[in-house]
Amino acid sequence: MLKDLYQKLRELARSPKAERALAAISFAEASFFPIPPDVMLLPMASLKPETAWRAAFICTIFSILGGIAGYGIGMFLMDSIGKPLMDFYGYSEKLVHFQTSFQKWGVWIILIKGLTPIPFKLVTIASGLAHFNFALFVITATITRAMRFFLVAGLAKRFGPSIEPFIEKQLYWVTGALAVIIIGGFWAATKI
Repeated sequence: MLKDLYQKLRELARSPKAERALAAISFAEASFFPIPPDVMLLPMASLKPETAWRAAFICTIFSILGGIAGYGIGMFLMDSIGKPLMDFYGYSEKLVHFQTSFQKWGVWIILIKGLTPIPFKLVTIASGLAHFNFALFVITATITRAMRFFLVAGLAKRFGPSIEPFIEKQLYWVTGALAVIIIGGFWAATKI
């Protein structure tokens, strides 16, 4: 089922409705949907490089809005929506781990996990459930999601459709390396 949906989203990326669909997918993925917006962003940015930055911007804005919805689910609707959603995706154990980790590492969790292919809805719902500082949540989520989407759009714009198989297979490693660079930069900045 997910493979069919994945293919339909890739096809939708080539349609006149692509930007609206990208906004909807970006919002949904940050709060309840299983497929990341990269599935649409990548072909949109590689096939029309002149629109790559606009597509990354759309992904970022609507991912943050979806993240706010996910935060609200975690904070206010955990029993009615959040728990059934986490159970459905098999994330219940991960959610408990994230919730306890937020007390000490909240900012870092959002920054790092927002870059990786780990479902962002898990981070947003856990942030709300842990009553993580809302303003700090929005700031860090914006930073990490913008970095991820502009990186994907930039690679697609620079290398065209030939980069798609690499990013699809290696996105975890690419974003993981970026996360290490960011952490290293922050660590170095605190030592100077």
